[in-house]
Amino acid sequence: IPQANAAEAALASQDDVLPAGHLLTVCEHLCDRARISPVAPAVPETGVNAGPDLADVHGQSVPRRALEIAAAGGHNLLMFGPPGTGKSMLASRLPGILPPLTTESALEVASIHSVAGHPVRDGEWCRPPYRAPHHTASSVAMVGGGSSPRPGEISLAHRGVLFLDELPEFERRVLEVLREPMESGEIAISRAARQVTFPACFQVVAAMNPCPCGYLGHPTIECQCTPPQVLRYRAKISGPLLDRFDLHVEVPVQSGEVLMKRDGGGESSTVVRDRVYQARERQMQRGSGNAALSGGELQTHCRVDAAGEAMLSAAMERLGLSARALHRILRVARTLADLDGLDHIGNGHLVEALGYRKLDRQQTRNAQVSV
Repeated sequence: IPQANAAEAALASQDDVLPAGHLLTVCEHLCDRARISPVAPAVPETGVNAGPDLADVHGQSVPRRALEIAAAGGHNLLMFGPPGTGKSMLASRLPGILPPLTTESALEVASIHSVAGHPVRDGEWCRPPYRAPHHTASSVAMVGGGSSPRPGEISLAHRGVLFLDELPEFERRVLEVLREPMESGEIAISRAARQVTFPACFQVVAAMNPCPCGYLGHPTIECQCTPPQVLRYRAKISGPLLDRFDLHVEVPVQSGEVLMKRDGGGESSTVVRDRVYQARERQMQRGSGNAALSGGELQTHCRVDAAGEAMLSAAMERLGLSARALHRILRVARTLADLDGLDHIGNGHLVEALGYRKLDRQQTRNAQVSV
């Protein structure tokens, strides 16, 4: 193997990897003049994920709870609130409460990064990737492409997290191309000379302000936006894309008293990670993560009683929920039950899951006002 590729090859091969920097070195090795020493086999990292600690977040009990649910079930999360309330801070702490990648998944992720020309991080390759492209990113940068197609951000986030900050500031066509891979877990790129399919099974965490100026609903700063401006701003995120987010969570402004506490009062990533692991184990015993449940699996594992069915039917009528949104509510409720260590979904789980569809309620009110 070329010297520059030796460490990467050692991750993927169980055979002896012999690094050579020159063809003469290979000849000397084959002639037994100077043997090449094999690269030491790589030992996959099995420890916990390092990174920012969730204990650094002061207050924000509801967003912290939503982050735990997103980690436990692999759900897509959309956070909204005024600037500086901690949306990006929360998102950066999601990888720290996710389980490490299996060896098979880590090799898959490393292969994608290698194709894209990115170095494989020795000692960190079992950590879920975290990608945070700027809102000026093009559709090619996001999904991949070019004359010789290469993976984009969604493939580089495979088996990990894709964080989209300032979501409405992305070009609409860039956001719309995300819809299909968010459902299928892959992206097919077609060019005249070549067609290629890259894996893209990623978890989306997005953040946005409530309005163009950012201060709608702020307790002390007055919003300067008119209602039509707010509607146009939120209309940048289409209904079908919004449906693909399982959790819509408001991140409110915290008081100075809460922010000045030396101890934020919240649990550390280690404590939350243990609950996430246990919930994931329950899901793996059923065969797949909750975010991937569909068809018969959804019917089998997300059953609710008659009272729950009546509640969901009423919510669909009142909020104008789509079938996709209903299925996502059931998946979130299943995750809530797993976090509680229960086999059945209770009405309390359904109520909490419905509470995480706040933007659906706001869209319904906006539609009524416009009519």
